[in-house]
Amino acid sequence: MSSMYVVATGGTGGHVFPALALARELAGRGDSVTFLTDGRGMRYLPVDMPHREIDAASPSGGWVRRAGALFSLAKGLFESLAAMRDLRPRAVACFGGYASIPAAFAARLRSVPVMVHEQNAVFGRANRHIGRFAKVIALSFEDTDSLPAGTARRIVTGNPVRPGFAGTIGERTDGRLELLVIGGSQGARILSDIVPAAVLALPEDIKSRLRVVQQCRGEDLERVRDAYAGAPFEVELAGFFDDMPQRMGRASLVIGRSGASTVSELLALARPSILIPYLHAADGHQLANAERLERAGAALVHRQDEVTGEALTQSLAELLGDNDRLASMGRAAAGLDRSDAASALADALQSIAGGERS
Repeated sequence: MSSMYVVATGGTGGHVFPALALARELAGRGDSVTFLTDGRGMRYLPVDMPHREIDAASPSGGWVRRAGALFSLAKGLFESLAAMRDLRPRAVACFGGYASIPAAFAARLRSVPVMVHEQNAVFGRANRHIGRFAKVIALSFEDTDSLPAGTARRIVTGNPVRPGFAGTIGERTDGRLELLVIGGSQGARILSDIVPAAVLALPEDIKSRLRVVQQCRGEDLERVRDAYAGAPFEVELAGFFDDMPQRMGRASLVIGRSGASTVSELLALARPSILIPYLHAADGHQLANAERLERAGAALVHRQDEVTGEALTQSLAELLGDNDRLASMGRAAAGLDRSDAASALADALQSIAGGERS
């Protein structure tokens, strides 16, 4: 018998992508799913995904902004209560972002059980509110900071990745080296600033076997192209790559940020990496994510406020000049991956599902 579930999330792709993975898993089991999300989260939903848009905003900044955010969250609560009444879900899964807060509290008021999933190694601000009364807290990292007090059952499921990243590994067999430089969906300016010079300073024996693929902000493309002018190796630059799973899968080494999606994709594809966490990520979660990989031997970490071109050149030379080290880091990444994350989340959600709502 088909059951109805609500998935609540908002904000960024890092919240929405794993929520979509759970929705697909539930649909594959014959269940129905409706998303509750805000305007930002709507951008990441497929056009055929059932959803309702709710109001939400971050209660940060000055008092005027905070007052407006509280009004939005209150409006979102009433919208979420209406959704609970109409949809009568058996359980609600929350994936962070402030849109998940009114949905979770509406579920609590309607006595609908709640599961919350954290994608990062630091429990997020929205999730902390929800975790106090959730039935299940699902974690991506066994060692997660800032967990809330409460009686919730805690499980480690990992973080589901987008379909294209599952098992897409294209190992190189020609002895060539491919360096992939990525900076999230919009690129990262610091990578445009320091990577070209760092790569050009590598020893000749590495450069003779090297190919560089770099994602840049659109406004940075021309200057990055100029920085690589005359390089003795092939360089491919773009603002966006629509075949990222294949490119990441065949990369010898990846340089990038350490948001939840990037980290989970690196683990799924068993890729060694050099990570430069975004300095201003909320609660330092990108640094925490990167440190978990470094601790396991899957990555090297350079802090954004400390990294230099010379230090990056040294790390690149150490790794690109040592195939055994790259292979070892790849195995360490694979050891952190949980390829059954979506299935584990669906099992957990179904385990707390209440009876048919009335």
